[in-house]
Amino acid sequence: MKTGKTFRANRAAAGKRVRVNVRTLANMDAMKRETRNGRAVIVVPSATLPDNVVMNQIQYPADEIAKSFQSLNRSPAPAGHPMIGNAFVSARDPEGINATWIGAWNENVRRENGRVFLDKVIDVEVAGRSEAGRAVLNAIEQQDPIHTSTGLLCDLEPAQEGAAYSYIARNMEFDHDAILIGEAGAATPEQGVGMLVNAKGEQEEIEVVNSAIETADRELDWAVDHALQALQRRQRAPMVERIKAALADMLGSERDTPTNGKEDPMTVSKEQFDALSAEVKTLSESLNGLGETVTNAVTEAVKPLKEAQDKIEANQKAKDEAELSGLVAKIVKANIMDEDTAKELTLNAARKLAERAEPGKAAALNGAFGGAQDEDPFADYDPNAALDAGKPKEA
Repeated sequence: MKTGKTFRANRAAAGKRVRVNVRTLANMDAMKRETRNGRAVIVVPSATLPDNVVMNQIQYPADEIAKSFQSLNRSPAPAGHPMIGNAFVSARDPEGINATWIGAWNENVRRENGRVFLDKVIDVEVAGRSEAGRAVLNAIEQQDPIHTSTGLLCDLEPAQEGAAYSYIARNMEFDHDAILIGEAGAATPEQGVGMLVNAKGEQEEIEVVNSAIETADRELDWAVDHALQALQRRQRAPMVERIKAALADMLGSERDTPTNGKEDPMTVSKEQFDALSAEVKTLSESLNGLGETVTNAVTEAVKPLKEAQDKIEANQKAKDEAELSGLVAKIVKANIMDEDTAKELTLNAARKLAERAEPGKAAALNGAFGGAQDEDPFADYDPNAALDAGKPKEA
């Protein structure tokens, strides 16, 4: 949820260029290990800005994201947002690189079903050289939750009057997507002002707006929760009214029944008691069914979200399988591997091997047995040997 301080900072930033840090959670369940160019790497999938998301009263339009998200490709994935003193700097700044580089970068950036996805590639040997890199490797080994935070620059444009947000992000420029271990990251609005180098090579102060995708999700949860509470109140209202009416009738009848010239409001006839018992029974039965009603309402509310996620995963799986099938065919055709062996390759391994099948690159007859293909099979063959064998020997 936004704080008053954050909102005031955003108002002051309207019409200016600001830095935004957007935090989200990496998908550790899909983490995998690979070998690239003889080096061990860890690949961690992550995601960032959904289309048209609103955070801290700023909307990030789909068309603006579409124009700029590719700038994340091959960008640094530092251990935390680089800072000099208490000021943020670009992850591409020399001092920023020295402070936070752990041999990690972002690749395979794509935009699918209204969301930006990317993979973080971490060189295990390079990460092991620094304390921050070892902390990242340890978190991965322990399967701890890992947050990421996208650092970007944008211009804030005031929204139209009556909009559900105050500003619109324009001219976005992505700088990096950081890995956060043991730090608040983009959750704290008090982190201050970022100091970046402008096109003239001069340092300039740029206001920082910290946001989190989780915050947007919590606001959605809040809306769903309050909708369910409203549903419960509507369902309880008729029962409450019936009980109130029954009690009013009972008390009204008692006021009309004199006892030794006095009214005894605690006297209840059998008929009145039976009527009240029936109302209480009805209320109890209705409340027993309320849990099922709420459960069904929640299930229906999250059903579109689950279906969308399932569709994203199915589409990506089909896309990966189609690409792998094509790469396997290419590898087999180039005689790099036999078909059965090639089919056991992972997608990234197949991509790497397929490069050897490109024109101008030599490929072994069998990639599983490298090195022998360069030997000359006719090196020891003498073409005159057969002719000499047929001649009579001289005395």
